[in-house]
This record gives sequence, C-alpha cells and structure tokens, in this order.
Amino acid sequence: MSDLPLLGVEEEFHVVDLESRHAAPEVDSLLAQLDGAEFAPELQRSLVETNTPVCGTLDELRGHLRRLRATLEGVAEPLGLGVVAAGTVPLAELHGDAISAGARYEKMQHEYQMLVREQHICGAQVHVDVPDRDEAVQVVRRVAPYLPVLLALSASSPYWRGHDSGYASYRSMVWSRWPTAGPPATVSTAAEYDAMVADLIASGTISDPGMVYFDIRPSAHLPTVELRVCDACPDVDDVVLIAGLFRALVGKAREDLAAEVPLSGSRHELLRAATWRAARSGLEGDLVDLCGPSLVSPPLLVGQLVDQLRPQLEELGDWEQVLELSQATLARGSGAAVQRRAYGRRGELSDVVDVLLAHTQGRTLATEPPATVPHTPDLLVGYHADGSEQQAFDESVSAGGTVLPHYGWMFRALDRLGPRGLTAAESALRTEQRARGVTFRVGDGEPDRLFPLDLIPRIVTAEDWAGLTAGLTQRIRALEQFVRDVYGKQQIVSDGVIPAQIVHDAPGRSRLGKLFPADAVRIAVAGIDLVRDRADHWLVLEDNLRVPSGIGYSITSRRLVRSVMPDLEPPAGVVGLDLVPGQLRSALLSATESDDPALGEVALLSAGHEDSAFFEHRLLADRMDIPLVTPRDLQVTEDGVFLVGSGARRRLSALYRRLDERALLDAKGADLRPIGRALCNAVARGDVALLNAMGNGVADDKLIYAYVPEMISYYLGEDVLLDNVPTYPCVDPDRRTEVLDRLHELVLKPVDGYGGQGIVIGPHADSVELAEAAAAVRSNPAGWVAQDLVMLSTHPTFANGGLEPRAVDLRTFVLQSRLGDRTKVEVLPAALSRVAPFGSMIVNSSRGGGAKDTWVLR
Repeated sequence: MSDLPLLGVEEEFHVVDLESRHAAPEVDSLLAQLDGAEFAPELQRSLVETNTPVCGTLDELRGHLRRLRATLEGVAEPLGLGVVAAGTVPLAELHGDAISAGARYEKMQHEYQMLVREQHICGAQVHVDVPDRDEAVQVVRRVAPYLPVLLALSASSPYWRGHDSGYASYRSMVWSRWPTAGPPATVSTAAEYDAMVADLIASGTISDPGMVYFDIRPSAHLPTVELRVCDACPDVDDVVLIAGLFRALVGKAREDLAAEVPLSGSRHELLRAATWRAARSGLEGDLVDLCGPSLVSPPLLVGQLVDQLRPQLEELGDWEQVLELSQATLARGSGAAVQRRAYGRRGELSDVVDVLLAHTQGRTLATEPPATVPHTPDLLVGYHADGSEQQAFDESVSAGGTVLPHYGWMFRALDRLGPRGLTAAESALRTEQRARGVTFRVGDGEPDRLFPLDLIPRIVTAEDWAGLTAGLTQRIRALEQFVRDVYGKQQIVSDGVIPAQIVHDAPGRSRLGKLFPADAVRIAVAGIDLVRDRADHWLVLEDNLRVPSGIGYSITSRRLVRSVMPDLEPPAGVVGLDLVPGQLRSALLSATESDDPALGEVALLSAGHEDSAFFEHRLLADRMDIPLVTPRDLQVTEDGVFLVGSGARRRLSALYRRLDERALLDAKGADLRPIGRALCNAVARGDVALLNAMGNGVADDKLIYAYVPEMISYYLGEDVLLDNVPTYPCVDPDRRTEVLDRLHELVLKPVDGYGGQGIVIGPHADSVELAEAAAAVRSNPAGWVAQDLVMLSTHPTFANGGLEPRAVDLRTFVLQSRLGDRTKVEVLPAALSRVAPFGSMIVNSSRGGGAKDTWVLR
C-alpha cells in the first residue's frame, strides 16, 4: 500500500437519566447544543451518533473519539443526562412513541413495527478508504471471515430490559432480526452489488441503500468499506484496537486481491454460526476458527489474527500499539464481563450503568470490582503449592495459576462440577471399572486391582500431534531396518556405526530372530514413550518393541471418562478411537500372504488370566472380532498352526503375540508339548506370521536406545525429528567416569530393566543409595546407562478431593503394515498418558503410577 489509508469511526451512544439510570428519550435537547457535522440523531430518541473526522493514525483517531465523548458529556451533564457507549443499556423500556422525527424513521416504524421499537441498541462503525467500488466489493468478501473475532472484542451488551440475556452481545441478536443483517452477500462486482440493492428495494424489503445492514459493506455514502458488526465499546482503546485490526484486514485483502490469492471460501452458514458464537461468548468463551471449523480459545484466535496481520500493521506503524491493546483487552475481558462484575458486587443494575458512564469517559470507579480475567478456577487454588513442582513445565496451568488457553473450556466445565461433583464422578468411574472388569495386576501372585485411571483428560493439540507423528514414523522406520539388519548382514556393525559388543551383548537379542523371513514386518506394533520438558519440546524416553500394552486401556479410558462426565466435551473435537481396532486388525492381516487359504484367520495369543494385562487382551480381541487364544489352544503341525478345541479346528495365518518371549518358549500346546520352538519353525517356513517378531528386544533396551539417532542418520539419511534424552552408556570408559562423577545429578537405569525397576534418580537418592549404585556400575558397566534428569511435564490430576500437578509421560502406538514391497506406518490416536504418584517422576503402574485419557485434537 503506497498511501496510508485513512479511517474514521461512527459511534452510537445511549442517553440515560443520571437519577434513574434508565434510557432517556432526550436526544433533541442534546442536539440543539451540538454541531450537526459531528453529531446526529439515531432511530430511537434515546440514542445519539458521533462521527470522527478522517484520521491517518490510531493516535489521531483516539484523540477525536475522546474529544467527542467529552463534548457529549459536557452538554448532557447539566441537563441531568449521561451518555453510555455500549451495545445495550441495562435499563430501557420499549415505547412506540420514542422514535426520532423524520419521514424515513416514521416509514421504518410503520413498516417494521416491533423491530423498530426494539432498537435500543448501539454499534460502532469503522470506515477505511477503498476508493474503487469494484475493489471494495471484493475486499468485503475477503474480510468477512474475520468479523466474528472483532465482534467478540467489542461485545458489551449482556443486559436487555433489566435482565441478563446470557449473551455477551445481545445487541447482535436484536440487530440480526433485520432482513438485511448478517454476513455480506456473495457478489463480485459493484454492478452486481448495486443490482442486488435495487432488487431489495424493488421487493419492498428496504427503502434505500442505507438499509443494507450487512456486517460489512461498501459504504452507502462514502468511498469506503464499512465495518458494522461491532457493539459500541465502553473503552475507547477497544474501538482503537478494532479500527487498527480492521484497517490492517482491509490492507491485507487488497494485497491478496492484487496478488490473485484465492478466496478462503468460508460458507455463509458457518460464518453466521461463528458470529452467533462470538455474540454468545465474547472473550469469555470459545470462538469458532473457520479454518477448522473448530472452537478455540479467544486468546489463541486473537493472537493468531494479530500475528497474521503483523506485516500490514508494521507498514501502517500500528504493530506495537495493536499488540499491546489486544493483550490488554484479553487480560481485562470483554465489556460484557466488566458489566457482569459490576452487577455481581451488589446485584444492582444501576451499578452497571455507573460503570458504563465512567468507562465511556475513560474513568474507573473506586468501587469497581477488579478484573478476574485470566480466571483462576477455585479447583486450582494452591495448585502450585509444592515448590518442587514449580520447576516443571505444567501443560495446562501457568506458574501463576492461570489456565492456559487451550484448556480454558475444560476448566470451565470442571469448575461447574466443583470438588463434590468430581468426587462423585470419580466414584462413578470406579463403579464402571468394576462392572467392566478394567483391571491390572502389578506382578505374579498379586491380586487384580482396578486400573488406576484419572478423571482429567490430557490434551495434545493438532499441531503437536502432527510433529509427533512425523518423528515417530521416522523412528519406527529406522528401528525396523535395524532389527532386520542385525539378524541379517549386520551392516551397521560392519560400518562401525554401533559397536559390535553392544549389539551382540544386547539382553533382548535372540537367535530366534534369525528364523523370521527377511521381508517380514518385525515391528507390527510399537509403543514409544515420550516426555515433555517444555511447551515446544518432546523427547523419546523409551522404545517398546516386544509386547507393548496400553492400546486397549486407551480405548477404555475414553469410554469411561465420557460415561461419567458427559459434559466434558472438547469444543475443537477429538480424534475418535472407534477405528483403532480395525487399523490394528488390518496391520495384522497385512502380514499374511494374499493366496494363503487361512487368510483372515488371525488370533490374539495371550498367557491367559494370569497375564497382568489380560483385560486388554480380551478387549482388543473382542473389538477386532478375532479369537483370544492361549498356547494350550494351539497345535502346530507340518501343515500349519491350528486353533483346536470345542470341536473346531481352524488354521491360523497370523498370531498377535501378547506374551513374553520366554513365556512362549516354555509354554505347552494342545498336545501338552512345548510349543515355542515349533511355532518359530512354522514362522520360518512361512506357515504363520508372528507379530511382534521374536528377538525384537535387541532394539529396545536402554543401551541400544542411545544409538537410535545414529540409526536414523545411517538408514534413512535424515535429520532426527524427535530427540532422545541425553544418554551415557556406562560400558564406555569415558562415559562411565563422567557418570560416576555426576551420579548425584543423573538418572541411572539398568539396561534390561522394565516397569521402573532398578532406577536410581540421583537428585532424589541419599548417600547410601548413591554408593550402592556406583558399586553396581563398577561391577557391571555393560548393565547400566545413565541419563540427564528431565523434569517431566506435569498435568492436573484429581486426588484427595482436589487437583494436583503430577508428572506425566505419553505412550504412543505405531503400527506397521506390509503393502506389497513397501511398509506403511500409522501412528494411532489411541495414546495413553501415564501419571506418576505425587512427588515422583516414575509413571509405571508397578511403582504406583496411573493413567489418564489423552485427547488428540482435530
């Protein structure tokens, strides 16, 4: 834009009686003392309009807005009147005789009846220069999708005729009843626009072009584009903010038009719905992001708009001012929220009028309640009381106790429930778990116990999930190649990328891994554990490539939490889990040969009731509609692997292995003979696919983990997308020396450990524990690795009648399917967040940890 576009504002004000605080039809007495060029009557005799001169800067505009408001007050106050800038004034009566004089207004009263009597409403209109009318029509269409955000910023009309309407902008609801109100028409040229107006006049719907009341339009009397969607704003700075954003939007639209950028294509009904949501919510509820469409928090949507307009705002010299004003408005809340706070002090609408009178002139009453936005829910009082937790990044609550934007909707719902409601929901959750047998066993000989599930879901945004999906896909591709390589040519060892000793001594390496066909998918189901140490940084904590559990618990968690808290529905929408069992079944079937006569005969192989995760085995088999079998149900012959019993004998083409390798080797089949070796031979012959493959443990111990970044570079030639936790193999003499020197600040882990067993967290260990750990490292260096201490992110967890910050990790599940000569990788949305006990960072169930549902946003 070579020339600075000029702008101007028309503001409408309510005239009120200072004694009664009611709307007063006394505008004629004001106008008699005012300059007609800048002041004008409105439809109702209790309203007055001001018109600023054209302005080049926002500071100039602010000066004129304040001057005109002050002039109004100076004339009104001696008459016992005041002026209020707001969409509605709380105390007003609908009188049919309160219409301003003039043939136009009298005709409107006759034609529209109650619509006219209702018009005790005030708006703020912003004009921006667009001299070419064809261009103006195009600009209108391009700016229209952004108008709901501007309405939310202006929302200042919660009260209507003495009652709270439930809306932040009830003015919008009244205004929308006009036949030409709402989003603009989809015309492309000035000629089409004029023809449309002519048709409306000919239809008798309107009597002149000025009655086209679209939310945005080419002005009926000026060479401008006119914004009409906004409420009148009590605070001048909100008008300035909206004017600055609108001018930048017009500038961007003109630039996009010149560059032939395609229109966004927002549908008329969605734009109307987004406008309604903005009127309903203001800045205190979620707004519609038309790019989804989805519901998002106002700070996110406003912040995105300001960032998007930064080039235009900088060119206009408005960037810093608009950014500062937007942040101030979000912190203060909408004009509607200010009014409700004033009413809440004594329950008197007269207090609301007093606050509006003061704010219109830039004053704040001494009795005015302070802003409570951002709001700290009662449930979070004392949330960060434990100083140790303040060092960790909390995913939903800032250090000051403020709910982060994408969790705002959730905490509003939780606040409505309160501690008593959450306690009742927790009790209902446990009842549901018992009824459905959602259990878990910590160890052999231990009784089944309820799976420890928390009520408060964890959110992973769509943006975060996209990054995780790319990183997890990359990691599994490299790990799959590594497993095939180490049971084949061991090229990665020959090329010196990974030391031979580390591979050959890996606890999970098994000669049975060599029996699997070279082209078989070995890692059909992977469980990758991730942690987060700051908002924008995820780290892989561990790879689980043998028999990872958790998919079934993720599916069940979703059903259980929603069954006891049905109102806890995320506005943006959550990726559903209904398709997950089918995805898993398809991955298993892909391992079979298409000409196999047993194609489609897949079973889940479990140790049975004694397995700690038997509930999950049963659930997944049921959801995939496949048999759940134990080794005793199987018979292996030269002709294949058969499911026997109950008078049936069916050949199986694939087995989803959910029991440990050693347990399978020791197990007996239907003929009471050991079945493990025979089953592996059948796999080698191609008679059956076993998923996951035996010997996968070679790739998922804590020592091999340290070399996964090197695998990615070696096999894929790509930059690593997901970092490891910095890891120090104690088998390396130099690293061992460093570990022993820094043992008090590192986390020490046994290479072949699982379930959190054997872990020593240096900063939390006493001198005796550290001495014992050092001795263990010296006696068996190859059996240990150390890692930098990562402060796991925390997440609110319901416990002891309130919310506590608990450390969490994230177990994600990745499937691999064979598609001809290539492999397809899928990251399932069925992720499971695991939760540590209070004050701990170990999330495993065997160490007292629990889990929570994880919602991946659309």
